[in-house]
Amino acid sequence: MLAWVYLFVAILLEVVGTVSLKLSNGFSDWRFAALSLSLYGVSIWVLSMTLKTIPVSTAYAVWSGLGTAAIAVIGMVFFKEPMTVFKGMFLLMIIGGVVGLNAVAGKH
Repeated sequence: MLAWVYLFVAILLEVVGTVSLKLSNGFSDWRFAALSLSLYGVSIWVLSMTLKTIPVSTAYAVWSGLGTAAIAVIGMVFFKEPMTVFKGMFLLMIIGGVVGLNAVAGKH
């Protein structure tokens, strides 16, 4: 159970790191650039803690899938990126894939 908490913390750190990357304006704002690099590093370290328990295929798919979905939603809400039917459909597919992976993760 603790490994899943670590995984969701790793996702949160990666998402905040990606938002910081956007706010760094192409690394021209060194504060956000440094924050982004730091958060990515800590995210990978926390992700590595999950790999002691959760299979790498599941952990990485959940980490990247939920991170991608979260960033897409943040982009639409905070950065006014357009929402289309296809974007919504594909986001639902990502989330469905993550749910499916979680459902079969413990079954070999």
